[in-house]
Amino acid sequence: MPDKAPWITYRPQLKVLDCTVRDGGLMNNHRFSDDFVRACYQTCIEAGMDYMEIGYKNSPKQFPREQFGDWKFSDEDDIRRIVGDHDPVKTGLKLAVMADAGKSDWTQQIIPKADSVLSMIRVACYVQQIPEAVDMLHHAHEMGYETSVNIMAISIAQEVEIDQALEVLAQTPAQVVVIVDSFGALYREQIDNLYRKYAKAIEGTGKEIGIHAHNNLQLAFANTIEAIILGCNRADCTMDGLGRGAGNCPTELLLGFLRNPKFKLRPVINLLQEYVHPLHKDVDWGPNVAYNLTGKYNRHPRAAMQWRDGKQKDDFLSFYDQIISDV
Repeated sequence: MPDKAPWITYRPQLKVLDCTVRDGGLMNNHRFSDDFVRACYQTCIEAGMDYMEIGYKNSPKQFPREQFGDWKFSDEDDIRRIVGDHDPVKTGLKLAVMADAGKSDWTQQIIPKADSVLSMIRVACYVQQIPEAVDMLHHAHEMGYETSVNIMAISIAQEVEIDQALEVLAQTPAQVVVIVDSFGALYREQIDNLYRKYAKAIEGTGKEIGIHAHNNLQLAFANTIEAIILGCNRADCTMDGLGRGAGNCPTELLLGFLRNPKFKLRPVINLLQEYVHPLHKDVDWGPNVAYNLTGKYNRHPRAAMQWRDGKQKDDFLSFYDQIISDV
């Protein structure tokens, strides 16, 4: 298959990562039942997904265990309770976790790959946290893992900050550098600009570019498609878009778009029906006016999340007035 496949075929290099449990857990403090996580795991296998991000490696010193579910910490015993002695060769699925700079006890929490069923550590950081992220990437690499780095909130970073961050990260063991639209504020033209910037920075290193889009402006799927067309070979998604605030690029839409015959849609639809859609009774995610506004004004969705938790959650006009008063 060619590197730039025509519309009718596919790029075999393109890998899909489902981060339902990790990103979706931001809406319920990662308090998913074992049945839910196990169902996501089995679905990822049956659907032909390349990676499943099963949770965070966040610090129990900062996030008290009694206030959060197991997937805030993703201890090895908890992961194995779900997946057993997972074998990525037999299943075709690699497992990943995310470690946040500033929020992870990474020297203790990231154990040697030989002792873990995980394949990849994804390091997440803001531009001002690049020095720690570099150390985290080296540590994870030395422990034997594939590594990836997500530069968060890229829509509010200055051009010079992005350029300098990419210059540094190009020298690290990170195999993937991900464009992350944390606020769901980017349009196609900005995705184009960022992709070209990332591509130039990593040229000749063998690294891949990834895309992690949020849906505040209801562009997560469109922006993911755009990044793939440009050449992104790693794409993030979640079942039914389950993720922080307005959510992410929906797995079912992405797999429906991709031409690779290894991806199967039916297991995903079954998971949506049996496990994900029932969550809407208790978990509030997906595009609405409040999240649209935080996307439009390039704000962190936490403002809308807090508003949605209050008694005035459907008073969108008051939320609009609050948002523009800070502009």
